[in-house]
Amino acid sequence: MEADLRTLPDDLDALKGALLAERAAHAQTRAERAGDQALIAHLKLGIEKLRRALYGQRSERGARLLDQMELQLEELEATAAEEEAAAAKVAARTTTVAAFERRRPARKPLPEHLPRERVVIAAPAACPCCGGSRLAKLGEDVTETLEVIPRQWKVIQTVREKFACRDCEAIAQPPAPFHVVPRGLAGPSLLAMILFEKFGQHQPLNRQVERYAREGVPISLSTMADHVGACTHALAPLFDLIEAHVLGAQRLHADDTHIPVLAKGKCDTGRLWTYVRDDRPFGGPDPPAAVHYYSRDRTAQHPVRHLAKWSGLLQADAYAGFGQLYEAGRSPAPILEAACWAHARRKFFELADIASQKHRKTPVIVAPLALEAVRRIDPLFDIERAIAGRSAAERLAARRAHSAPLVADLEAWMRAERPRLARGNDTAKAMDYMLRRWTSFARFLDDGRICLTNNAAERTMRPPALGRKAWLFAGSDRGGKRAAMMFSLIATARLNDVDPQAWLADVLARIADQPASRLHELLPWNRKAAAPAAAAA
Repeated sequence: MEADLRTLPDDLDALKGALLAERAAHAQTRAERAGDQALIAHLKLGIEKLRRALYGQRSERGARLLDQMELQLEELEATAAEEEAAAAKVAARTTTVAAFERRRPARKPLPEHLPRERVVIAAPAACPCCGGSRLAKLGEDVTETLEVIPRQWKVIQTVREKFACRDCEAIAQPPAPFHVVPRGLAGPSLLAMILFEKFGQHQPLNRQVERYAREGVPISLSTMADHVGACTHALAPLFDLIEAHVLGAQRLHADDTHIPVLAKGKCDTGRLWTYVRDDRPFGGPDPPAAVHYYSRDRTAQHPVRHLAKWSGLLQADAYAGFGQLYEAGRSPAPILEAACWAHARRKFFELADIASQKHRKTPVIVAPLALEAVRRIDPLFDIERAIAGRSAAERLAARRAHSAPLVADLEAWMRAERPRLARGNDTAKAMDYMLRRWTSFARFLDDGRICLTNNAAERTMRPPALGRKAWLFAGSDRGGKRAAMMFSLIATARLNDVDPQAWLADVLARIADQPASRLHELLPWNRKAAAPAAAAA
């Protein structure tokens, strides 16, 4: 320490310079460490995504793991940028330490479809070296910066001129344009934004009112609520078409989730039901669609009413309310049950998930039989990933060749192990869940159209389940039915890879002039099919 002190200069300015250099070096070290951590997190996230793309989701915690890794990457990138800026600021005050520039992953080019605004920095009129004016252009360097224009509001004035006839003195005037809301002031794009924000992005109207007011456009809550009610009434015919399309399928996915609803002096629990038509797993030509229904309770009368005139294959969980649909004497015909292997596997996985035991206050003893069941079920999912998108005949042939022996071995193994377990054992309950419905679980071996899981319905239920944390509850039973209808429209647009907000704006602008016989042209899958032709024209 004394030797270090002896090497310090006696001059005050030199001491200040040495101190600044030391601070710059320390800041650079911190920036390098933060940059390395951000790069490592980015590489880990990329590796995990590649593994998931190649081998599929390894566990039920896979989706949560990716979310956590992305959040961690976000925080580390922000920290690295902050440290880099601090290091550059300190390095600018000294000449002995170079500014730090951290390593970043390769950056993708900006989208080609975005408009370009060219800003040219004026070249010098004379040579900065000799002062000569004979300058010749050698080329140019272009730096692209992504910018956003804040949302612009405008008022469209539609002028209808009046004319008087000099012969008969009659007055002629073009008819007024159609408004979805009678005497309304909102255009179709604004109405679509309000609807999608409320039902697609789960932003209640009161929050939208506050945001629009900050942008200088005050809209009262009652006015916005009127817009929502009028739009849902105008869109009801499209919901009817989607409902008819879904119930015209030979195979459906079904699921339900709870939805809070405001009652007298309390918040009650309603139900949101979904039925999804998705033939893409077996290469079906019909477009996917989803329909939602609302009910105040979860009694069996609701699915019985929803599917009163329908018969076919129903993929669902083991909800007892579906039992009446599977009865042999049902009219018009019995519905065949196809059980969900993801539900069955989850019961074993929860008993075999060693990693999650660390976070429990009272860890559950890992069941070796549950581990063995998961090990036997997982190859079935591997086979399904390999045949996804193939025709029903190809899927059926692959299942009979590869899946059938695995299913037979699994059944024989469970029936041999089940008598050795006590009635109240958790593993025994998971086995009973499958063995009591074994015909439904094995039905996918006889029909290539059946999916191994009911994930199509669960994916459709995911947005409302996440959104109810934002909108808290439905205001009434009527509000629950209105939300179910809008959820159906938005979910169907998403299933067909159509932007829901743009589609709603187009529909609200055209639906008044569309004949009832051509109303199907406004459906999301027909809009997607017409988009390439319109772009070419």
